[in-house]
Parts: sequence; C-alpha cells; structure tokens
Amino acid sequence: MRKTPYQVVIIGGGISGLATAYAVMEEVRKNQIEVQCTIVEQDTRWGGKILTHVTEGLLIEGGPDSFLTSKPWALELCRTLGLQDQLIPTNAQHNRTFSFCRGALRELPQGLLAFRPQRVDTLVSSGLLSWKGMVRMAAERFWPRPNPLSADESLAGFFRRRFGTEAFDYLIEPLVAGIYAGDADELSIEATFPRFRELEREHGSVIKGMRMAQAKAATTSHPPGKASTLFMSLRGGLSQLIQTLVQQLTERGVCLTAGVGCLEVQPPSQKSTSFEVILENGVRLSADAVVLATPTFQTARLLRSFQPEAANLLDGIPYASTATISMAYPTEAIGAQIRGFGFVVPRKEQRPLLAATWTSLKWPDRSRAGETLIRCYVGGRGRETVLEQDDQPLVECVRRELEAIVGITTAPKYAEIHRWIRGMPQYVLGHQERLAHVTQLLAAWPGVYVTGAGLYGIGIPDCIREGTKVGQQLIEDLSPTRVTHDSGRNVSSFQQ
Repeated sequence: MRKTPYQVVIIGGGISGLATAYAVMEEVRKNQIEVQCTIVEQDTRWGGKILTHVTEGLLIEGGPDSFLTSKPWALELCRTLGLQDQLIPTNAQHNRTFSFCRGALRELPQGLLAFRPQRVDTLVSSGLLSWKGMVRMAAERFWPRPNPLSADESLAGFFRRRFGTEAFDYLIEPLVAGIYAGDADELSIEATFPRFRELEREHGSVIKGMRMAQAKAATTSHPPGKASTLFMSLRGGLSQLIQTLVQQLTERGVCLTAGVGCLEVQPPSQKSTSFEVILENGVRLSADAVVLATPTFQTARLLRSFQPEAANLLDGIPYASTATISMAYPTEAIGAQIRGFGFVVPRKEQRPLLAATWTSLKWPDRSRAGETLIRCYVGGRGRETVLEQDDQPLVECVRRELEAIVGITTAPKYAEIHRWIRGMPQYVLGHQERLAHVTQLLAAWPGVYVTGAGLYGIGIPDCIREGTKVGQQLIEDLSPTRVTHDSGRNVSSFQQ
C-alpha cells in the first residue's frame, strides 16, 4: 500500500489548468486518496486569456467578456464555487446586434444562430440580404444533401452549400467564424460546429432539425436555475472566477507556483518510475502524473523529447493573433450613435475591424455614470497585419473605423490594448483526425495528459469541461481500485 501522496503536476495556469486542478481535488475528496497537486504557470498572474482590469471607474476585459450558457460547464462551476449571486446577464433592454454590410449597420435577427429568426421582418427590412439571397436561404429546408457526406468539410463550404453564398457572407460568417477569429474556408465544420452536420445527416436540413429540436425543448421542463440569457458574466469581471478558483485551490493544499516556466518534462526511466518536471529556476518536480494545459505549440515542445510524432502533430495546429482595444468616451458625445450590444464586420467588407461591443450597454456597472466603454476586436487569420502597428497607431486605426462605421469623431478619454499573439487556435480541416492520432500515440505514456483550448473547444465552458474530464480520469487512473475506461485515452476528447 502506498505510504506517500501521489504527485500531480499541472503545467499551465489558465482556466484549463485551474479547472483540471479543481477536478483533481474534488475527486481526491470523493476517493479518499492522498494527492499533492502542483500547478506551474509561466506568467506572473493566473487565468491565461481571462484578464480583467479595473481602473478609473472602468471594468475592462482584456480577453473574453462572458461565457456561453447553452454549454453549462462554466455556469455550473460558478455556482459550485459560490458565485451564484455574482452572475449577471446581458442587458435585455439593449439586446440587438448589427452587421456592417454594404456601407451601413444592419440589424441581425435574434435567434439567427438557431436558424429560426424571431423577427423575420427584421431580416426583410434590414437590407442584409437581397430577395434572391433570402429565397435561397429559406430553400435550405428542401436543399438536397450529398450522398455520401464527406468525412469533413470546411465551415464555409458547409454553410454556402446549405444556405447560399450571400447568407453565408453577411449573416453566418461574421458570427460563427468570428468566434474563432479564423478563415471559414480553412476551419473544419466537424471540429467547430459538428451539430450542424448532425442535423443535416439526421433530418436532411439544418432548419428542419433545429425546429424539431426546439419543438421538443418547448415540451421539456427546464431545470431550476436555468440561465436567463445566452451569455453571462460576473459582477467583478471574469477574473473573479479565476481569483475564486485560486483561493479555493490554495485552501485545499494545492501548491500554486507562478512566474516560472517549465523547461522540460523527462519521462520515467530505468532509474525512476516517475516523471521529472524541470522548471526554469532549476527546481525539479517528481510526478506520478503530468498534465500539459498549455497552448499546443508549448505542449509540443514539452513532449518532443519522448514523443516527437505527437509533438509534431500538435505543433501543426495553427494559431491566429488578435487584440482587444477598449476605449472610454463621454456618453453625451457618442450616445446618439450607438445602439444595441454592438456590431460585427463580415470578412467580405475587407476592413481591419472584426467587431465592436458597446460594453456599457451590454453589461451593468462597466463604467461610471456619464462614461461609455467600447471594446473593439482586431486581427484574426489572414487579417493580422493590423497588429504590426504600435499601440498609438493601432488606437488611431480603430478610431478611424468607428468614425467610418458609426460616426464617432470624439477622442476617447482612455484607451487600453491587450494583444494576444498566437492566442486563438484554428481548428482547420483534419483537426479531429489529428487529435485522434495524438490520442493513440500518447496511450503509450500513461501518466501524461493534455488539455486546453487548442484541442476540443476554445470557449470557457469547453475548457472547463475538458479540464474536468482530465482531472477525473487522472484520479481514476491513479486510484488503486480503478476501473479502466473503455477509451483508455490520455487526451480529453468530449465532443462539442
């Protein structure tokens, strides 16, 4: 019987690594085994791309500003951590979104991503689509599907085939491709939105399938505590989730080491049955299990010495760079020009701006009375040259965009830029096959686990779900009474 605690080392202190550690400690409590868990983070702060900055009466989100509630894992974790009373919905009063199309902001119908617009008159009157484009989109219900379906298909190819080029360019592309800051002609539909392919496969039509699912949902009782809006945040910003996780992990005895990178992971050898994690400060950590919760190019570097083939596969996942530019304005100077939550810009418009959010209208208490906070989003796959500018020219570039699109000519009172170089993984064609091969290769190394946004979902709920699965599997694998999973996989692999 083991007399010393199992040693678990997690590399990466973003939401994926922290969620993994939390799941590990939850499973430790349930299984009553002794584990010493250590998290190592290269940066001096925790949270990865979740970054909230409070300054001068402004609450600025440098990374994501919310999480999706239709994927329940982030909402559930917030409630488990005792943050229920800190959850805030979007402002229903301003629940409108626009697309910059053919020289004007045109309203997007609510419910568009469910392919059941709640206001068809909005779609007709907005001028987003020509009559020909609207007829082609409506014809999706009767459009034949290929037989057989290809193993994979680009996101753009799928939506153009089902809904027509015009609907894809002006309605779908700026919404779904914008989530990944990617080029929809490169992104895999199976890796990004597999549900749409399932609907086509099962019902012959996305619209038919969506409507059947909605009709079924309407007759199903909803659990108590169901989210009131599609997106939610926290009163103190999303970093409140990170701070609470760090605090509770510390209280549970997890060792959190920030400001130190990992140089190398050495596998077990004839001399030692444990992994050895070598840090930049010279510290060597012995580990029974190692979780790599890092961007895939960093994970590849740490795997290369003992699993070069898996490392090459992970290193081949491309990443895009983006930036958020948050600016505060006197409300009286811009109030007449902004409405709704903000707008998106289709790639077809060939502008440097991807999207803009009227943060003060979307969320409560993000700015002081008399001030309006705006957040702009630039960069993305094939649109990254804008990021070559220094901060001041970049702010001026975004100001010119807001002047051209919305008519804002006033200078901001405050501006803050957050750059995310190689921050957005791209799930390009073949992504699923790539990960299946990685899973197969890592099966030869029990005790090595990989997770993170570069694998099976970039959103906060996805990262929490995958980290939780890895933490649960890890403890089951360590447990003396473990029951082997059928999958036997080291890579978290839950589908979206």
